[in-house]
Amino acid sequence: MTSRRQILGALGAAPVGVALGSGGASAEGAAPTAGRPSRVRPAPILPVEATDTPEQIIAKAADVVPRKGQLGWQRREITAFTHFGMNTFTDREWGSGAEDEAMFAPPAVDSDQWIRTYRAMGAELAMITAKHHDGFALFPSRYTPHSVRKSPGQPDVVRRYVDSARAHHLRVGIYLSPSDGSELPHAWHATWIESLRAKQAGGATLTSVELTALADGDRAPSGLGRFGNGSAVRKHTVPTLVEGDDRAADVRSGKLPSFTVQVNDYDAYYLNLVYELFTEYGPLDEFWLDGANPWADAGITQEYRFDEWFRVIKALSPDTVVFGGPNGVRWVGNEDGVGRETEWSVVPTTADPWTYHGEWLLPHGPTAADIGSRARLTEPGVTHLSWFPAEADVSNRPGWFHHPDQRPKTAAQLFDLYEKSVGRNATLLLNVPPSKAGTIDAADVAELTAFGQRVRTVYGRPVAKNADGTTTFDRVAVREDIAHGQRVEEFAVQAEIDGTWQRIATGTTIGHQRILPLAAPVTARRVRVQVLASRAEPRLGPTTLHRAAG
Repeated sequence: MTSRRQILGALGAAPVGVALGSGGASAEGAAPTAGRPSRVRPAPILPVEATDTPEQIIAKAADVVPRKGQLGWQRREITAFTHFGMNTFTDREWGSGAEDEAMFAPPAVDSDQWIRTYRAMGAELAMITAKHHDGFALFPSRYTPHSVRKSPGQPDVVRRYVDSARAHHLRVGIYLSPSDGSELPHAWHATWIESLRAKQAGGATLTSVELTALADGDRAPSGLGRFGNGSAVRKHTVPTLVEGDDRAADVRSGKLPSFTVQVNDYDAYYLNLVYELFTEYGPLDEFWLDGANPWADAGITQEYRFDEWFRVIKALSPDTVVFGGPNGVRWVGNEDGVGRETEWSVVPTTADPWTYHGEWLLPHGPTAADIGSRARLTEPGVTHLSWFPAEADVSNRPGWFHHPDQRPKTAAQLFDLYEKSVGRNATLLLNVPPSKAGTIDAADVAELTAFGQRVRTVYGRPVAKNADGTTTFDRVAVREDIAHGQRVEEFAVQAEIDGTWQRIATGTTIGHQRILPLAAPVTARRVRVQVLASRAEPRLGPTTLHRAAG
């Protein structure tokens, strides 16, 4: 194990409050470089060879770096998530896919109000659920009958959303669930409903998915029965042009791209939706998909062809960050909006990240307490090292969709989550669901606005010096220059208090940002960061001091 100690900031020279970085660094007990494994060309994904020693693997991990889209994504820090759809009008969290499209009838879609709220809370990217697990599409897709095309007024919610976001200078993301209740095979669904009725009559407990399906059991799924129907893998062309398709000439001329894919019927359907969203609503900075398969226990499973999906998405939009995708971002492992105190952006995988959803390639799964330590990187079965940063998702309300009887989190609760997500090398994906009125409730707006103001007040700029040249602070924000990777494994913060250097905080990983709240305010003349262990030469960004109390 390579260990090194380095103090960042010229000792005895850097005044408190000045950004301390790797420039002007002096070493204390630095480990020699002789014998260290030769460097590789930095990249977002590096293979682990069978002949690599543990030292060589750790050296490779130090050279795993973000690509352009990932770097911009993490610097944005807060993303607004918008769960709005059929569930908003049925007062559910999980829909069945058999709902009547006429039930989706917002009296307004005040997307400008949504985006103004997101800006006030500090978001720089807004992401909407274009299709949730029930399959209802918030845009008039050519490929499904279960969409706003059959709703009153035919509101293209996705169009209004992306236009509002761009008008207010927010970047745009889309969530397109791979799961789709509206596409369940009709014959199987009818048999399943009868079995659920028998199960309920026998006094057995039904899951939420089963209860939802049973409530709508008198209606067949609204789609064409493509999900998990056992269709053969065969050649498809994406986009699959439909009768009277307005894109035909552009596809034939090459103005619009086309792709040949080897997939089954459902994957072809999903890719056609992907194509519509990227070519008609893009550019997209984030594309969110998970691997939900909620009917697997009932006997219907769709084997998603993630490799083909990732290939098409990359061709359509190379810089888009894909949740769970190669060169993308990962689930932090909980839905509480909280990052690990040791949160690595460089993680091992057990297969090529281009072949499957990344959550299933982490050796111990996405919820493991340790996903990126030296022990994890060097254990048997690891084939690749990837830049795969954490996204901490949480809803502003108990549910992901708006429910009238629920209340939003307070500004204080949200500020705490900011420090435990953005302040722990993750981004905060904060869901703020509009109501069936088509607006975000006033109570939510008030708390979110206060939250954003508090973040800007505390972290918008470093705390000012006192009249005697000291600084009083209760937060230290330490950063690595992650354009060069994530390397620091352990560090300490020292402050010069009354002429004596004292340790005031310690930590493990840093990454994009590590916020260290102190137990009480500290008044000091100077501050320095001491790197105690690192995988290679540390490259720190600015260290800043802040005050939240008083």
